[in-house]
Amino acid sequence: MDYKTLPVNEWDENHVKCWLESTGIKKEYADKLYAEEVTGPALIELDESFLKDIGMKKGQIQILIHKRDDLLQLQDKAQQAEDSSSKTPDRTDAQTGPARASNTPAQGTATGGSSGAAGTTSSENTAPTSGKRQRKSKKSQLQSADEVLELRNCRPFRSQDTDFKYVKDTVLAPESGVSDLIIPCHEYKSFAIAAELNKYQVQSKFASEVIRFASACMNIRTNGTIHFGVMDSVEDKGWKHGQIVGIKVKNREDFVDALDYIEKCFCNDLQEVARKCIHPPVFVEVISKDSQEQRFVVEVDIEPTFSLVKKKCFEVYLPKYSESSQKVILTKEPALYQRLGAKSEPVQRNKLTAFIQAVPDRDTQRERAELSSKQAPTEIPQDLGRKLSILLNDGKSYMDDSLRYILVTNSCEQDNLNYINFLMHLNIFCVFDFDEHSNVSGLYSKYKEHHETSSYFLQDFFKEIKTDNSPSQKLFDQTSWIFCNGRSDFLGDEKPCDENTWIRTKKKYLKKVITCICEEILPERSFIVLFLLLSPVQKPLVDTFQEFYTEMNGMEYIVCIAESRENYRKWANLAQESCSIETLEQCSIVGMKLSHVDATIQSMLPSTAQPRHLPASTGGVCILPLREEEKLYSLEILCADQCDDIKLNLWTEKQKQEIEQNFYRGRKIMWENLWLADKKLCGDIIEREACTEASKLLDGILRGSGQNYSVAKLKIFHHPGSGGSTIARQVLWKSRKRFRCAVIKTSYSPSTVCNHVLALRDYEEKEITHCFPVLLLIEDYDDEYFEELQIELMEAVATRKINTSRPYFILMCCRRCNDPERLCKASPLDTVAVTHKLTESEKNLFNTKLEKLKQKDVKPEFILTFVLMCEEFNKTYVSDLVAHILHGIDPSSRDTCLMRYVALLNCYVPNSYVSLSHCEAFLGLGAYTESKARAYDFKHRLSEQARMIFIELRESTTYISSVRIIHCLVAKEILHQLSGNQSLSQLATTLLQEKILFENRFGREEFIKFIRHLFIRRDKRSRGDNTDTLFSPFIEHVCEAEDCEKAIAVLKAAYELLGKDPFFAQQLARLNYSNEKFEDAKYWAQVAKSHLPTDSYILDTEGQVYRKWFSFTVDKMTEEDTPERITEKIEIALKAMKCFRAAQRAAKEEREIMNNAGYFGEVEVGCRLLRFLSTLPVFHRSPEGEYTELVKYLTTDYIPEDIKKTWGTLHSRLKGLRQNLYNALEWISEELSYFQTDKNQEKDDENDDKEEQIYNPRKWLKRQSEVYAKFFIPTSLADDSNNGPETQLMRRMNIYRSGGGNVTNILSFLTDKKENRSAEKLERILSFYPENPLRNRLEDNDLINYILSHITLACLTPGSAKLLPLPTLRELSLRFFKGKRPFPASAFFLLTLLYWPDEALDKEPNPDKDEILTSALQTLKRLYDIKMKDVPTRKKRIYTHFFLGKGYGLSKIVHKTKIDKLMVGSLDERRMKWLHGTVWNISIIRDNLKRVSGWTKDRNLFIHGHVKELRILPLHHESVPAGNENVTFYLGFSFNGLVAFNIEVENDPANRRT
Repeated sequence: MDYKTLPVNEWDENHVKCWLESTGIKKEYADKLYAEEVTGPALIELDESFLKDIGMKKGQIQILIHKRDDLLQLQDKAQQAEDSSSKTPDRTDAQTGPARASNTPAQGTATGGSSGAAGTTSSENTAPTSGKRQRKSKKSQLQSADEVLELRNCRPFRSQDTDFKYVKDTVLAPESGVSDLIIPCHEYKSFAIAAELNKYQVQSKFASEVIRFASACMNIRTNGTIHFGVMDSVEDKGWKHGQIVGIKVKNREDFVDALDYIEKCFCNDLQEVARKCIHPPVFVEVISKDSQEQRFVVEVDIEPTFSLVKKKCFEVYLPKYSESSQKVILTKEPALYQRLGAKSEPVQRNKLTAFIQAVPDRDTQRERAELSSKQAPTEIPQDLGRKLSILLNDGKSYMDDSLRYILVTNSCEQDNLNYINFLMHLNIFCVFDFDEHSNVSGLYSKYKEHHETSSYFLQDFFKEIKTDNSPSQKLFDQTSWIFCNGRSDFLGDEKPCDENTWIRTKKKYLKKVITCICEEILPERSFIVLFLLLSPVQKPLVDTFQEFYTEMNGMEYIVCIAESRENYRKWANLAQESCSIETLEQCSIVGMKLSHVDATIQSMLPSTAQPRHLPASTGGVCILPLREEEKLYSLEILCADQCDDIKLNLWTEKQKQEIEQNFYRGRKIMWENLWLADKKLCGDIIEREACTEASKLLDGILRGSGQNYSVAKLKIFHHPGSGGSTIARQVLWKSRKRFRCAVIKTSYSPSTVCNHVLALRDYEEKEITHCFPVLLLIEDYDDEYFEELQIELMEAVATRKINTSRPYFILMCCRRCNDPERLCKASPLDTVAVTHKLTESEKNLFNTKLEKLKQKDVKPEFILTFVLMCEEFNKTYVSDLVAHILHGIDPSSRDTCLMRYVALLNCYVPNSYVSLSHCEAFLGLGAYTESKARAYDFKHRLSEQARMIFIELRESTTYISSVRIIHCLVAKEILHQLSGNQSLSQLATTLLQEKILFENRFGREEFIKFIRHLFIRRDKRSRGDNTDTLFSPFIEHVCEAEDCEKAIAVLKAAYELLGKDPFFAQQLARLNYSNEKFEDAKYWAQVAKSHLPTDSYILDTEGQVYRKWFSFTVDKMTEEDTPERITEKIEIALKAMKCFRAAQRAAKEEREIMNNAGYFGEVEVGCRLLRFLSTLPVFHRSPEGEYTELVKYLTTDYIPEDIKKTWGTLHSRLKGLRQNLYNALEWISEELSYFQTDKNQEKDDENDDKEEQIYNPRKWLKRQSEVYAKFFIPTSLADDSNNGPETQLMRRMNIYRSGGGNVTNILSFLTDKKENRSAEKLERILSFYPENPLRNRLEDNDLINYILSHITLACLTPGSAKLLPLPTLRELSLRFFKGKRPFPASAFFLLTLLYWPDEALDKEPNPDKDEILTSALQTLKRLYDIKMKDVPTRKKRIYTHFFLGKGYGLSKIVHKTKIDKLMVGSLDERRMKWLHGTVWNISIIRDNLKRVSGWTKDRNLFIHGHVKELRILPLHHESVPAGNENVTFYLGFSFNGLVAFNIEVENDPANRRT
């Protein structure tokens, strides 16, 4: 039998288990109670000690006890209701019901999880249908009787306030009898059936009830109100007593006219008195969220004043509608009514005389009551100032930035604008403004004078915040101003509208925006919604309240301020649909003058409103207004007088100590720490010796020692927890009065940061040439971001054409790494290394500081980071310390479990953390949020051990509080000591199954990101890691400490539990093939491909599976291999090449990335396959050791008999091998021709083969080309230069073998340090071509290579006998201009080199040559755009191969390597000279290159060709001077056309060289 139909004391353990599951108790505890045989009687007796004994946690115990008590209470009530209703006889006039509503305010509806008799009735079940109440079963009545509805107040007696509303399905206090005659008694009538009748029926019924009630009140001399549309539980079965439902009012006049029955029902001499005592009906609107149907409670007030009713008795006839005659008739006899309790009853005949004799006494009582009521008690004023402080500051005595504010407001009058200064100092996240004139004359017009804001309309703001990624950082750095009802001054189509139109068109966006803010952007308890009612309230403002009330689960963090009581009253009456007026009043400041509000809040601000200052180049300071500072939102600006505005009188000694101790616990140093130390208000902060080193380097940069760069670098690499970040900020703090300082927020793009940094440098400076450098701190950045920022800054400086002895900007780069000393050695002139190792003097400083802290009663366990630093993070000390902390810890507690999860992330994912919201959800602290205490301290819920090792942080981008372990070494040791029998792979799998962590809304993206990094982020040296890893450190650890099977298993779990992420499947494929599990690797590669069938990287992984498989099978090959096995191996290799070609095709379609891995993969496999084929007996070598048989097979139709059948399906594919490899090699060559690839050319020996294609692809290409050629030409034909068709392939292969064959290979001869050797090789290559190429037509690619070989040879040996003159080369290249078929980009690149005007050959203008040059440049630009797709140019920088030199013919073409060789210094120093443009200051380089003249127009650069003007691409667009100027520059030749370097205005004195 269903437990819902049984009393609790009859339940067995199965019934109890079902009920437990319905309450939301965790399944494990429901199972435990079932195992303990907890039946119904046992459930009734359960106490906390028993539940603790079975291992239940406090949060779950709290819920269970609460739900059990609710269940028993509701079942008791149900039984009482049943007993009462069974004893009450049916009566038409009965006014009392068996189930009365409680007199105390209800706390909400019954818990949804309760069951049995404790169900709830929905509004659909309670609403009348077709004017008749639904018949309800006994069970339904019980459910209705037990439902708890919210208690509301009646309309104040005699009030005509049209703003007063009732809320449907709330209850009024029970009907009442006579009190003090002035307080009205109340009587309820549902009127549900009568309201559906005709006019005469309605009027007679209404008049009858009113007159009967009026007679009773007037006779007793008491005030009273009769309510129509309010339920009585006896008359109206299935409803709550006093439940507000309302009635439909078709015509209000019908109810007003019904009182005309007074003249018919009262005696003639009493009619006028009755008219004065019975007031006209009041129609109170009933509001409902669920229905748009308009309903009212119709109320009539009875007021028998002493002067009117003295010495009178009121007998009445009652009207009644006769169904037979269809007329209204009166009762035959008049009756005298009186109030007996809560009922209006006729006076019995035997008591009539006594009743009339008592009239004088009742008159006296009435007179006395009226006199006493006029002496109104004086109202004790509230302490609104204190209330305001508590509500706005979350209980604190002063305001800080820990809370954000969301402002909701309406039209602000001009006078009030003088008193809203407090808003300028609040940390406002966004404003919902319902004033359409706000931008012109309202609040926004005032606010934007002081703050930089972003303005939106509702739908636009929703688009801004509703993205798949994390919310924009700008949302947190600038106030968003949302015009909720359009703008009157806006020229677009967002105009203001009326309430109904707003509800129809805009309300949906309001709901979406509020939901998004509350669910995805701002965590619970981190913000307060402030309703500022400055003018009469309209419905949309109330809708906003109701949405916030719903999303925030109540009023706890909602505050209302209204100076006008009338405005507040209207707002509260409408808002009571969601929240009782009493609750609203608790969170509202009403009647306090706005000027007082303003002054009170400003007195609570933590800092004074004094302006902040920046140092100026004149030696003085300038004011930095807040609005100007907010414009530079990508920077945290450190002012010259930082923190001087702090009100110290608001800070207690405890708060100062807390700020100091938080720093020593491991939090990042704040400016307040340094300020307090300077003011001697806390202990001194230790300066490590590295801080002195950094300051010296900074001084050296300022003096101009070293290179004169526009953007200088000062790098600080540090061990985690060694104080690197502190040192960087100490340097910044000490420099704040010398020059302008700021911390860069890396969540903003480099271009945004660059613009803001320039604005900061120039702000209020008259002579920007004499400005101080700006000192910028950038922390924990990635290389790509830093490089892009550096280039952006240098390009911006280049446009200004200012030569100063000091740099424009100094970038102080602070970064964690595991090997800072190695990075310091690599660049000792601008790098400081900070390690855990202390010098002797530092040890003394740290130990002295530790003793001082101990003297202040600071326990060492609560400043562990500092203690560990004192011990230099000695491993043994860390281990002993963690063992001491963890002693006695409960390994099964949720705290400990959370500790292990956080430790796992902190140990393997750099800079990881877990949001406070996640921690609260995991520990089950959500159950405590109903507490009335707003101050909520997460730390107090933790065990003592957790409090020691957790540190609470504030995430800099979203300002969401988060938690991490004090140090990664501590995290590592915690994992080790708490592991027990559980391996790390098991711990990670358990973490993946914690649904509550993955479903928690706030910080979810960051949490998922850290989980992904745990499994798939590799270590890279470029990020400061110790090594380059193939897999994430966690996966590699599992492979080593456990086995690869466990690593695969945990990755599989991650794949399943993280939404079947295809990149996890990709990692599984890689992990499997790395462990020689090729079938599994193939499966996972196909799984990844099924999710992302067009992702080039995943298709490349599939190719790598087959490539590794092929290499493995070949390496394991034995002489006994059968033909079938050999064909299997070949099949695997061909599959690999097919996959790589699929990756190539996919990469071409991808617009935002360039992935060339497919081409490299195909060449790798193809060359390995050629080597494998050459070892097979069927392709035996010739006596001279040549591969004659194999070459014949691959290049002709020849097939050896031995393999004709067995290789049947392979022949066609193998014979296509030569062309496929040739295509891939050509593509790689072209790719390398376009883009810069020489970052590490001098570091070849440091890299093994697998990295070579990344670090030196040119060398890789050359070697693979030689392998390719070796297998397609016998050595005996190597010297054959015959030009017959049969030898064209041989010639091409010979050229490949000699190091030529494509553009990149030919140009790489120029990088050879031995120029003579390269020249000889090129001459040999040229000897393979026919002597007269004009007569013997070459293929297109051969012709390109032939011409480029001449240009390259001319750069190496200008006097070589093999060189053809420029006119001949021009004639040969005409094919590329005249031909109708497509040619490679290299053909048009050659045309630009050959047809650039030559001083000797082109003395006269030639339009034909001009057309060739122009056409070639246009085609190059078109091909470049196709090549680049939508990839940012910073990711693929164009490579300039040649420059225009002095001279003529081929000698005027100067390769970039020649310029490199003319520079002195290391590779990095030479790169910096190119980057900063100082290469052009070297006289020997200027002597070799030719400056050409051009002009600028509209920031575009032009030069004369042979006849027409040509547009030139500047290396840095910003370097083109504004306006129209004559300029000179150096000319470069690239695959994107002509490039201008070192643009200078002609005859500009600033550019004259000494």
